[in-house]
Amino acid sequence: MAKFSGEEKLNAVLRYLNGNESARSIAKEIGVLHPNLLTWVKHYKQRGVDAFVKQYTNYSAQFKLDVLNFMIEHGTSLTETAAIFHIVAPSTICVWRKQFETKGFDALQSKKKGRPSMKKETNKQPKQVLVEGSPEALRAEIDRLRMENEYFKKVEYLSSSQGKITKEDKVKVIYELRHKYPVKALVAFAKIPRSTYYVLVKKMNRPDPDAEVKAEIQAIYNEHEGRYGYRRIRDELANRGQKVNHKKVQRIMKELGLKCIVRMKKYKSYKGTFGKITDNILNRNFKADAPNEKWVTDITEFKLFGEKLYLSPVLDLFNGEIITYTIGSRPTYSLVSEMLEMALARLPEVHKLLMHSDQGWHYQMKQYRHALEARGIVQSMSRKGNCHDNSVMENFFGIMKSEFLYLKEFENVEQFKIELDQYMNYYNTKRIKAKLKLSPVQYRTQFIQAA
Repeated sequence: MAKFSGEEKLNAVLRYLNGNESARSIAKEIGVLHPNLLTWVKHYKQRGVDAFVKQYTNYSAQFKLDVLNFMIEHGTSLTETAAIFHIVAPSTICVWRKQFETKGFDALQSKKKGRPSMKKETNKQPKQVLVEGSPEALRAEIDRLRMENEYFKKVEYLSSSQGKITKEDKVKVIYELRHKYPVKALVAFAKIPRSTYYVLVKKMNRPDPDAEVKAEIQAIYNEHEGRYGYRRIRDELANRGQKVNHKKVQRIMKELGLKCIVRMKKYKSYKGTFGKITDNILNRNFKADAPNEKWVTDITEFKLFGEKLYLSPVLDLFNGEIITYTIGSRPTYSLVSEMLEMALARLPEVHKLLMHSDQGWHYQMKQYRHALEARGIVQSMSRKGNCHDNSVMENFFGIMKSEFLYLKEFENVEQFKIELDQYMNYYNTKRIKAKLKLSPVQYRTQFIQAA
């Protein structure tokens, strides 16, 4: 709203008082709210032309108190009181009332205007020049040596885990010692600018904006016993409704010292041509459009308690799900035949399944090939000595060993088998596959429901 001069206000009031025009029409014409126009009228009736002469507005505290008392005693409104005491804005009285009610009479005192002086009153004495060898000089030297000793001890303790001293380490130590020694002396000794110290202290005292995400990442990492890297943790966060960039997850994991476990090698079952070798029909086309289209299998070896164990699983390339598995103390054909029997029990009667393996002697056996033919399953084999042709199975073995075998400690073989079964269930039902953003069973269930 535009400002009006005293003359403009007076003209508008006189037009209204002539009785030929309404307050609304006059207010609309000159561009003012009509309640404001009526306020001008009240001011004019109380003080006449003087109401529109600019007055000195630096009111004393006593004047403010008198105005408030008058309004209470006579029950006048803010507008009426402002007109009587010639106060330009009625809202000013409202401010005084709030100040008085909250902080008392002292709040009504007028504050000094303008910027405060930068000069500080000080009672500091001129800096004393220490004479070499004097008791004061010796005391100052002792204090300096104490400061340096404490500083070094604390910085060394903070930096021992990372092997280097950072600015943040220095600032933490200075902040801790600030009550014992002058900050000026500490920052000079630490060789960091005083401005840098105060900037980092300010940041240090702020709440960590990533505190909740860090707690969630730590919880996911612990829940999966260190098996998840930053990509799977990012996917799990997304499943829990938190969209976090993978680079941020990686940075936070590095800050927290969280690292995924390294993988190891697998057992090789190739012994040369033993029976019949089939073509590599799979040809590294590891993508399947539906469950039970492409299965892969292989054997891997464990060494526990001075003896060997052999694992033979079947994996569905559609979702990476472990269909079934067998485990034994020797890599005999029964290890594979029992695995195949359990897997075929889960296979629908109508199917177009391709079964892929390496050229291990078990898969060249006549019994194995006939079992596949009897169910109408097409057999496929990797090329000789080429592990990449069955890389999905190889990848599973690497994951399973790094997340389970090398992570846990077992009391005996029986406990190992029990916990292996628990891990297989966890792998199928709970563990997120980075490519799927879901666990294998969740992905298969979603596919079936959508079909």
